[in-house]
Amino acid sequence: MVNWNDIGNLHVITKMEEILSNWFGTELYWTDVHGKIHSGHLDKDYNFKSHFMKVQMKDMKYGYEYLSQDIERVTEEVTDAKEGRVVFESFFKGVYGVCSKVEIEGEYVGAVFAYPFLQDDVTAKEESAIVAQMVECGMTEADATSAVSHMKKLSKADVEYLKELVDLCSEEISTYHFEISKREERIQELNSELGEKYRYHSMIGRSKSMQKVYSLLQKISSSDASVMIQGENGTGKELVAKAVHFNSPRKDNTFLAVNCSAFNDNLLDSELFGHVKGAFTGAVKDKKGLFETANGGTLFLDEIGDTSLSMQVKLLRVLQEGTYLPVGAASPRRCDVRIIAATNKNVKKMMETGEFREDLYYRINVFNVALPPLRERQEDIPVLMDHFLKKRCDETGQTMKTFSKKCLEKMLDYPWPGNVRELENEVERLVVLAGEDKQITPDLLSPRILEHGGSEGGSVAANRGINTNGSLKAALEELEALMIREGLKRCQFNKSRLAKELGISRASLIMKVDKYELDKRKKAAGE
Repeated sequence: MVNWNDIGNLHVITKMEEILSNWFGTELYWTDVHGKIHSGHLDKDYNFKSHFMKVQMKDMKYGYEYLSQDIERVTEEVTDAKEGRVVFESFFKGVYGVCSKVEIEGEYVGAVFAYPFLQDDVTAKEESAIVAQMVECGMTEADATSAVSHMKKLSKADVEYLKELVDLCSEEISTYHFEISKREERIQELNSELGEKYRYHSMIGRSKSMQKVYSLLQKISSSDASVMIQGENGTGKELVAKAVHFNSPRKDNTFLAVNCSAFNDNLLDSELFGHVKGAFTGAVKDKKGLFETANGGTLFLDEIGDTSLSMQVKLLRVLQEGTYLPVGAASPRRCDVRIIAATNKNVKKMMETGEFREDLYYRINVFNVALPPLRERQEDIPVLMDHFLKKRCDETGQTMKTFSKKCLEKMLDYPWPGNVRELENEVERLVVLAGEDKQITPDLLSPRILEHGGSEGGSVAANRGINTNGSLKAALEELEALMIREGLKRCQFNKSRLAKELGISRASLIMKVDKYELDKRKKAAGE
């Protein structure tokens, strides 16, 4: 949980190490939940502040093992201590230290130690006993005596003050971890909110409308409630359903999809709920339905708006009671399936005309995901074009191609009634037609895209003094530049407003402004 290796770089900790060394002659070190030291005291070139601890760790053969025994014993004591800290006697009798536990959200994650010191009532005889114990551990009497003599003798008041300072260190570590965690959470939130997030599962888009969809999907995926997805054909309703499933607790279980408009009522009944042998002519054996097959997982009911009222009653029973009746069966069966439904129809109008049951709608529509059509998120078109281009080039083993500027303009101007599916098909077509060429040019575009908006402004030319001689391309470009130049003046250089007036995307307008060098206000005003 805590990045212990960063603790030594905290300003508060480094200052505290200095204070504890100067005032109390102790070393400050910290350990994780497993008792491992992370404060650098095990490094070969560590500069010890306590002469006693230096002798123990550097010169004594088993000095580290003695310290490890102390850490293991003391951390067991401190986890049960009400105050969260203890004064402990070390392996060397009469040599003391202070330990304070580090907790995060009530969970023990490590400890901070200040060590070593003597108590001020220590006698000469007790000091000699410490020296003798060190000699038994392999030290010379001279080195042991020097190490003991360098330790400070602390009064009870000193020890209380030392305890408070060590507590302060453990609190600083907890605060540091909290601040780091909070910062990381905020960064994650910002990444979700900002346009930098172009992808969620298999969906792609950096527009604000798609960011809202991503944010909603992140919130509802962990739920088990039903979801209604509404949007035009080709907007990616099944991709949304899969994103919800594969980011949910059910992700390891089955995801099944069925298009309700592809079956008549009887076939859909058998498809969804299954049938038993002999239920009808041709039912030669029992058949599992999708609800039974998807048990524990997710079932995506696409085009649910095309189901009959009798089928809607059966779906309502599954949602309310978790039971269904296979065709020809005598007793109901239970299932645990999350329902995600989708439609491109106006369900509210269908409810008004009695074509769709209100109770089923409100059962399914716990969460509503409205997918915007591609024409309403034109800033996503270049991103999607690049994605589909790379995907197709990778699949065919071709070198990566690029779109010409004019080709991109035409693609941005087109309204894409078939939405993302139509755009993907067009890019695939362009890759095939481009062959070995590295750049995709506008002449390869489908006629419907090339012809879109091509007849606008025919009568305007005569009234504006446009030169009608020469090539059609030059005349059209002259008219286009004139309309944009005057439009910029009329709209006070508000490109969003002008793009709306001209019926093109803002991105396309900016490209045209750049093409005709109309970005400077003086030039646009004819000065």
